[in-house]
Amino acid sequence: MKSKQHFFFFITLICFIFKTNGQNVGFYQQFNGRYDFTFIGNTMNLGENNITPGCEDLLVTSSSAVLNLNAGQQIEKAYLYWAGSGTGDLNVSLNTIAITSQITYQRTYNELVFFSAFADVTQQLITTGNGTYTLSDLDISQTLINNSGYCDSRTNFAGWAMLIIYEAASLPLTQINIYQGLQSVPDDLIINLSSLNVLDTSNSKVGFIAWEGDAALPTESFYFNNLLLSNAPLNPANNVFNGTNSITGSNILYNMDLDIYDIQGYIHVGDTAAQIKLTSTQDVILINAVVTKLNSQLPDATVTVNSVDKQCDSKTIVAHYTVSNLNGSNPLPALTPVSIYIDGVLFQTVVTTAAIPIGGSISSQITIVLPNTINSTFELKFVVDDIGNGTGIVTELNENNNTFLLNDALLLKPTFTALPNVIACNEGFTRGTFDFSSYEELVKTNPLDEVHFYETLENAIAAVSPILNTTNYVAITTPKEIFVRVENATCFATTSFLLTTRNCPPTVYNYVSANNDTINDVFFIAGLRNIFMSFKLEIYNRWGRLIWTGNQNTLDWDGYIKEGVGSKNAPDGTYFYLLFLNDADYPEPLKGFLYLNH
Repeated sequence: MKSKQHFFFFITLICFIFKTNGQNVGFYQQFNGRYDFTFIGNTMNLGENNITPGCEDLLVTSSSAVLNLNAGQQIEKAYLYWAGSGTGDLNVSLNTIAITSQITYQRTYNELVFFSAFADVTQQLITTGNGTYTLSDLDISQTLINNSGYCDSRTNFAGWAMLIIYEAASLPLTQINIYQGLQSVPDDLIINLSSLNVLDTSNSKVGFIAWEGDAALPTESFYFNNLLLSNAPLNPANNVFNGTNSITGSNILYNMDLDIYDIQGYIHVGDTAAQIKLTSTQDVILINAVVTKLNSQLPDATVTVNSVDKQCDSKTIVAHYTVSNLNGSNPLPALTPVSIYIDGVLFQTVVTTAAIPIGGSISSQITIVLPNTINSTFELKFVVDDIGNGTGIVTELNENNNTFLLNDALLLKPTFTALPNVIACNEGFTRGTFDFSSYEELVKTNPLDEVHFYETLENAIAAVSPILNTTNYVAITTPKEIFVRVENATCFATTSFLLTTRNCPPTVYNYVSANNDTINDVFFIAGLRNIFMSFKLEIYNRWGRLIWTGNQNTLDWDGYIKEGVGSKNAPDGTYFYLLFLNDADYPEPLKGFLYLNH
């Protein structure tokens, strides 16, 4: 019968495989608060594979373990791990509920592949609570049948474990870190544990989920920060991975270990990292998960910018922000500074107004007038626990999560084309009818913009009572200013133009039939009265005699000639007129003839 020792001599030849094949154990998740952790799980091996004859017949496809949390201990997270020989059975059942691997790890040793699988089963455990948990359908028998190398090397194993993080009001404030992956020895395996914050060494501990350890091979050692670690009598210093369970005290957890060690004397206040070192001369060990528990009573301040209020064409903004202590294990004190930076330049530092409890937050707002140098886009940065020079005044669990960055843009008004004034003929007392319907397209520089016209600037700004008829718009008096609102998706601009009138040349109707039939009864000149207010009209007979004079204050000539105290009908015939408009645009009088017919 071969033992694992025979295969140890090949390690030097395949050492590179350990370092390149698989996923190294690294930081996965952190919990801060009144937390602790425990393991449950069981092997699928019926005996230790290193000393028990047989191979595939020594593995079962299901096994059970019991969870028994105390009253008041509430499950926060539950993670299921299962592992074995081969590339992996990634679909199992937990209490008949199908579970599929969410993360899969592999490690190659001596050309043999081993796997571990991971799934979050928190909701199932919260629903079920305490009781017996059975993992089933974990079957690697075909792997062992197809590849005798596992049996020959005594590396035929399978098992499952659950890591449970639980919370209770009676627990001290702690920081729990989870590290996971799949790494192996033989070799001098070193795992660096980052993201620690040691404030108090009391009751500190480290836990492992490890696979394939053998009680019959006392050949491995475990160092924490270069200090040899053991847990006698269950885990002697030369055989720490030996099929044991620190929680239940079992020593028949064949080819897997669920161990927890006290490390109070192995760390120091102020440590931010630790190192685990495993050595083995024979026994193959697969490390799947490492859990550390450290007392910590510190806040963990974070800040988020929830929204930014902006106004059209304004560099004044209002930022709504929230300072939180969600992952802290101690209240965040009042007067914690929060510094606001605009494009990397300090704008202002404010402080929190009250202490923020564990898991709590406080919201506020600040009005910011952006510098004139900002044209459109800007970077808004909030840094909690920053007095304005990158340093803080509060010691935190995590000093690297204090910043919130937001790239934003101002609401810029649309551009537009300046519009010329519109001129129409004076219809009397400066009244005019105007067509500016083409201005809707003329004013736009972006075809997607919307354009509306208004009679007052107030209406244009408020976007109320737009002018609906831009083809025949009547202005009672002129000049009249028309306001234009040009609007894009986020902002608007206003411009304006003038409606003005000019005195157009009058139209003379030179036929008069003074017979009181209401048709051409008077000498009518259109576009004259109420327009050329100082006009003078003179009518002459054919011999050049002035027979009638009129102006703005007289009626139109009706064919009568005033003589002394009376008047008489002028005889039918041709007459001549001179029309003095007394207008700068018409310096010369208009002259012509008319026909009178009674």
